[in-house]
Amino acid sequence: MPTDVIMPQMGESIFEGTITKWLKQPGDQVQRDEPLFEISTDKVDAEIPAPASGILKEIKAKAGETVQVNTVVATIDAAGAPATPSAKPAGSEPPKSSPQPDGASSSAPATSAPSVPAAGPKTDVVMPQMGESIFEGTITKWLKNVGDTVQRDEPLFEISTDKVDAEIPAPVAGVLSEIKVPAGTTVQVNTVVASIGGEAGSAAAAPSVPAPAQTAPSKPAAPEAKPAAPEADEEEVVSASGDRVRTSPLVRKLAKESNVDLAKVPGTGMGGRITKEDIQAFLDKQKSAPAAPAPQPVAAQPASPASAPSAPAAPSAPNKFIGTPGVIEPMSVMRKKISEHMVMSKRTSAHVHGVFEVDFTRIVKLREKLKNSYQEKTGLKLTYTPFYVRAVAHALRAWPIINASVEGENIHYKKDINLGIAVALDWGLIVPVVKRADELSFIGLQRAITDLGERARAKKLKPEDVQGGTFTITNPGIFGAKFGMPIINQPQLAIMGIGAITKVPMVVTDKDGNDSIAIRSRCHISIGYDHRVIDGAVADQFMSDVKKYLENWNEPLM
Repeated sequence: MPTDVIMPQMGESIFEGTITKWLKQPGDQVQRDEPLFEISTDKVDAEIPAPASGILKEIKAKAGETVQVNTVVATIDAAGAPATPSAKPAGSEPPKSSPQPDGASSSAPATSAPSVPAAGPKTDVVMPQMGESIFEGTITKWLKNVGDTVQRDEPLFEISTDKVDAEIPAPVAGVLSEIKVPAGTTVQVNTVVASIGGEAGSAAAAPSVPAPAQTAPSKPAAPEAKPAAPEADEEEVVSASGDRVRTSPLVRKLAKESNVDLAKVPGTGMGGRITKEDIQAFLDKQKSAPAAPAPQPVAAQPASPASAPSAPAAPSAPNKFIGTPGVIEPMSVMRKKISEHMVMSKRTSAHVHGVFEVDFTRIVKLREKLKNSYQEKTGLKLTYTPFYVRAVAHALRAWPIINASVEGENIHYKKDINLGIAVALDWGLIVPVVKRADELSFIGLQRAITDLGERARAKKLKPEDVQGGTFTITNPGIFGAKFGMPIINQPQLAIMGIGAITKVPMVVTDKDGNDSIAIRSRCHISIGYDHRVIDGAVADQFMSDVKKYLENWNEPLM
């Protein structure tokens, strides 16, 4: 039965993609999850795996064509499936040792094939997407080893992204039969990192004797090494410069044609990814540089690296600190991702900030009066955060542009109000999301905020807990800061910072217009907004609504 291969959606605002290269041709045998073709979008360049094993029957969209998501681009005929069980392990095991033992390796599947039905079909474990702008994650630790029995929802491995460090649970119960991605490796979301399949793993590892007659058919599995070639090129760039260079197939092609060392091209894409625009700008700069033509007559190939005067400057930067007392430690994966995300946000949004002073006396007194009875009745500690969340949710309904996002040349007004609450961790920062915050009661808000905070600190958040945020609230005041100027959490358009609540003398005007000085509880709240689409007047009116809601609080807490 033929299986359709479709153009995947690589982001919620992506509606089309360009096929840059086919890694297989009609008539070729493909394995499930084997790279089939390469695509390029404005958010990500990726290799797309085959959805099923079989023979590539037809390619419906040629390389270079741009098609909408969910368009059928090829078909795979499952008629070739009987050969796939033996070809798959043969392609995955021999490259790790040597080409010689192909006969022995290819015979292993022949023995493991009967054991798979006995233990049930294998279940792939994939890298989850931990946020709508996250396209990759780093496996920091495997909590189980091959051959271990795992239970469904039992922590299987730990990952780190710029939004979350989390333990990923096993999708099913069974025996961990294979770990495909070792700890410390960064892979794209939906990449298969392991397999769970009863005792199939141990059965596949044991036999290696049966007849080498399978060797000949398994040889075509060699093309599996072919799709890995682009990755090898990328590794060469890494080893040459000492830094990890993220590129797309299209960029690598342009670099090869122009003889450019990608390690010297600064990337402005997501997470430092080198885009087509980056390499074109680099080439234009080389052409305009007066020193560039000089080295070319000497040697055509070294000309490109030699013509980049900025290359020697890179290693010289750290030399300034040689001999300076201190300790040098590498950034954690999460810290590097946060760094990339913050720099990207500053480059993307036209940040403007405003600060408002709020008289918090009414809420402070209300909390002091009810916090003990509130905890007795609900089992929850009464904090100030749900007060802010309630006020923000109310104001967002009145000012929907604050709850929107920019998608190309369009503004996407979000229907739901999903508020991200920044949580400080010992090892970084994370922003879990309270979904549909405007529809929750005060107790419901407090319960959701408490639950997300506890699970964030315990690394128990799920991918959906950090996805879909439309506005973020961060609280630097918890450590005593009067106010902060936070960076917008992309792709959102605004973020609010909460300052410390302090007692100060303030001028108070009564109903008759008489002024007096009184001790009041005061708080500064700030907003960072994207001036590309939010005007200052709109942001100020939004903040004015939040201020009024807090100063005139009249909602019951229980």
